[in-house]
Amino acid sequence: MSFSKWIGGALGWSFGGPIGAIIGLAIGSVIDSMADNGQPLLGDQQKRRRGRTTYRTQPRQRPQTQSGDFEVSLLVLASVIIKADGVQDQRELDYVRKQFVNMYGKDRANHAFKLFKGISKQNISIRPVCLQIKSMMDHPSRLQLIHFLFGIAKADGTVTQDEERQIYTIAGYLGISSRDYESIKAMFYSSKDNAYKILEIDKDASVDEIKKAYRKMAKKYHPDRLVHLGKEHQAGAEEKFRQVQEAYEQLQKELRF
Repeated sequence: MSFSKWIGGALGWSFGGPIGAIIGLAIGSVIDSMADNGQPLLGDQQKRRRGRTTYRTQPRQRPQTQSGDFEVSLLVLASVIIKADGVQDQRELDYVRKQFVNMYGKDRANHAFKLFKGISKQNISIRPVCLQIKSMMDHPSRLQLIHFLFGIAKADGTVTQDEERQIYTIAGYLGISSRDYESIKAMFYSSKDNAYKILEIDKDASVDEIKKAYRKMAKKYHPDRLVHLGKEHQAGAEEKFRQVQEAYEQLQKELRF
């Protein structure tokens, strides 16, 4: 698959708004590189774009997020997190590439990283980007974004305060509640209270409250909630679901119920 076909067919609502502007600049740098190498340009992509509805003209009803919309949103936010502590750590870049290869395959991942190089050179204002994502992307997909961002931050062995602060800010703009944020954050830290945080309950919760919380969180993080993004995103969804199950099983053992 050529770069032009990939970018032309992968995106829906993310072709417009602030994310569309970021993509446009990034595509420009890719076009320059392809032109210098004598490769075909993005004529197909430009034709496809004219026929698409943009972010500004979308109806009020939230459209279903496509895999490509999630992919590009992730690339934009990943570039912010990787630069959050002032250093582009190679381990974090390798983590992103590995995850993209696992999700999309080597060919599509290579196309994504052509775009990522152009995105990472830009100074991105996260508020308008996140507000576009919040208005256009469903809640389970936004939770998956936060989970992925913590994975990037942890790729070099530790989540720095700057990275955590940036993810917290992004989560706020995305409309993620503090309990959901703390639940996902706890999946990347080791402490005796993590099981309670993952299940979004207090340490003095009763057995009935723990069981109720587990059912709620299992439903919230069930992989079927992301089925519309395609099977490539099921692994990440299953990871969150598995950690909810492990948190519940841990409390079962500790409290013997």
